[in-house]
Amino acid sequence: MNRFCLALDLIDDPDLISAYEQMHRQVWPEIKASILSSGILSMEIYRVTNRLVMIIEAHADFSFEKKAKMDEGNSKVQEWEELMWKYQQALPIARPGEKWILMDRIFELHTL
Repeated sequence: MNRFCLALDLIDDPDLISAYEQMHRQVWPEIKASILSSGILSMEIYRVTNRLVMIIEAHADFSFEKKAKMDEGNSKVQEWEELMWKYQQALPIARPGEKWILMDRIFELHTL
């Protein structure tokens, strides 16, 4: 199993942030199915002010490239992503069209 941590910003507007959170309380079933079918086992999104952090736990053979190809062919995922761009803004370091940025792990502690 692999763990990934990604970051993205929301547009810094309280009404948009509230609407974004509401959308994530009612994620479309097709989006959940797409996430799971890509090899992702669990996904969590956290927020502080307008900064988002996503934590993904995925099968060892999961790849973002494979997921991106799956998403390209899924009209519901494309519709969801277009809707989410109304609330999201890319990090300053993002390439054109890039949303979530993979973060580097700088510390790890295990008790096992």
